[in-house]
Amino acid sequence: MISVAEAKSYKFVTGPDLFSLCQLSSQVRDEWWGKQLTYSKKVFIPLTNMCRDSCGYCTFVQSPDSPHAHYMTPEEVLKTAYEGEALACKEALFSLGERPEERHQLARDKLAALGYSDTLDYLHDQCESVLTHTSLLPHINAGALSYDELKKLKPVAASMGMMLENVSVDLLRKGQAHHACPDKTPKRRLDTIEQAGRLNIAFTTGILIGIGETWEDRIDSLMAIRERHLAHGHIQEVIIQNFRAKPGTAMEGFQEPDLDDMKRTIAVARLILPHDVSIQAPPNLEVDYGSYISAGINDWGGISPLTKDFINPERAWPQIDSVAKACEGLGYGLSERLTIYSRFQQQESRYLEPGLTQKVASLIQRDAAQNIGIHGGATL
Repeated sequence: MISVAEAKSYKFVTGPDLFSLCQLSSQVRDEWWGKQLTYSKKVFIPLTNMCRDSCGYCTFVQSPDSPHAHYMTPEEVLKTAYEGEALACKEALFSLGERPEERHQLARDKLAALGYSDTLDYLHDQCESVLTHTSLLPHINAGALSYDELKKLKPVAASMGMMLENVSVDLLRKGQAHHACPDKTPKRRLDTIEQAGRLNIAFTTGILIGIGETWEDRIDSLMAIRERHLAHGHIQEVIIQNFRAKPGTAMEGFQEPDLDDMKRTIAVARLILPHDVSIQAPPNLEVDYGSYISAGINDWGGISPLTKDFINPERAWPQIDSVAKACEGLGYGLSERLTIYSRFQQQESRYLEPGLTQKVASLIQRDAAQNIGIHGGATL
């Protein structure tokens, strides 16, 4: 792992020097993760698109004035899960706005109509329903959560996640990406990652680049993730995600990161973070996503054959066959993994509740019988 000073020295690296940096990152990836890249076959369940935050780049969240503001019903959740199961999905990604009932009367009314007063209680029961009625494994992305909230959700989720995004407090200022977003303070985000570690939750986090942060802010964010993983060992993957400007948002005029910026950040992330942490970048947010392979990624994240990327709906998922060809063209294979990586499966009593342990084992056995095989990255 490289130092803060060395990481920050790569700020302007380009051309042949960027190529050399990516080569070094790829060598580290190959040594620890081999020549096999992975993805998770998922179905996206956007439980509610209301939120109490107002991020400057977001089109997922709908205001109470919008006719599209809603909560999915239990029937809609199961219908989506069944359809995903029929297409051999194994992950049910629950994604939702943060605590909308604390800001919007409409959210309180819709929850009440469903028999609830709290979004997280409703989330828990819908995850439990998916576990009960399907073979899918829930992965929860519900934003910043407390120790008690994480503890309550752990029995119904094989893994959880929350993007750190960035540790810069400057992004909270008026006119910046996280202004008027109580759940996007660095302290609150970092505390969620910390509490997940204390609870032995297999956790996904990451940084969002191009939202007004500096290069130094990115390095500080990656270092903050590294510190928490070294303390608890619970972070299974870190996403390097590029901001995409969307019409109608406060940041529609912001410049997007270019491909070199993404490659530079991916490569440095691989060198900063412990070797057992997977590095992921979303393939639907970059046309030339195959270039990420040479920068050092070992995972593509969740790819859905059924549902769109509700966070970036204008960016369609690539076909899995196309991703496989991009990998093969550079000498790598592509294999499917579960939402919880193999090394966490091997510590099942620590990271998985008994019911989830049986679910994970069943999926592994089923695919082994079909001679498909599920790989969660390198066995560490």
